[in-house]
Amino acid sequence: MTDSKNTLALKKFKILLIGDSCEDEYFIGSCDRLSPEAPVPVLKIQEHFTAPGMVANVKKNLQVLEQRVDFLTNTATIKKIRYIDKRSGQHLLRVDDESNKITPWDNNFPIMFLGGKKDMYHFYDAVVISDYNKGFLSYEHIEGIIRDYKCPVFIDTKKRDLKRFEGAIIKINQYEFANVTSIPDNMKGLIVTKGEEGATFEGIHFPAEKTEVGDVCGAGDTFLAWLVYGYLDYKGDIPRAIKLAIRAASESVKHRGNYAPKFEEIINA
Repeated sequence: MTDSKNTLALKKFKILLIGDSCEDEYFIGSCDRLSPEAPVPVLKIQEHFTAPGMVANVKKNLQVLEQRVDFLTNTATIKKIRYIDKRSGQHLLRVDDESNKITPWDNNFPIMFLGGKKDMYHFYDAVVISDYNKGFLSYEHIEGIIRDYKCPVFIDTKKRDLKRFEGAIIKINQYEFANVTSIPDNMKGLIVTKGEEGATFEGIHFPAEKTEVGDVCGAGDTFLAWLVYGYLDYKGDIPRAIKLAIRAASESVKHRGNYAPKFEEIINA
């Protein structure tokens, strides 16, 4: 159902996006027999493709929304390799290849970023941090960004000491939230996502519409991108932004791989 208050015209914002990225690799095929060597299925590969993952998938979602994105991420390639049964859509195995160690961010910005570092503090409409805790960003990096930037700072993190991110808008999934060691004193900016159950914010539950799930990969990245867009478009109205983000994530999971929904798909849903 479309929110009658949705803005029908796509607006464009300037966003600084920072975080850990990977390459998602998919091997898809049929499983028709068990291995004679062990009681495991034999996958006959029929399809193979790669896609940008983690913060790079957030970037993809923002760019599909036609936002201006300046992007900082690791240069070392790490991979998430998935083996999937085509008939059922079932994930048989995921292999994480992190043999290429990520070098921490050196706090420098590429020269192509407009205005230089000093002017950047006022240049962006939002800073978005997608922190998979792979080594690119430290607590100190994130604390410095929250302190220095004048615009809203959004954080999707796997770090556990959330109190250190006071002042930011924090999005965290329920599995990571169950393991945090601290939370901000001011809970106003804390959003907990719960997959098919939706999300919670300030004690309010925002349900997700029931949908046929094809692949949950990348849904959290889609949620984050649309949360940021909705917050900026709706002038800081977090509940409306959450509803929009849930709608976008629900569309994403209908598709295989990291699917970035188009503006018209969500606004006209």
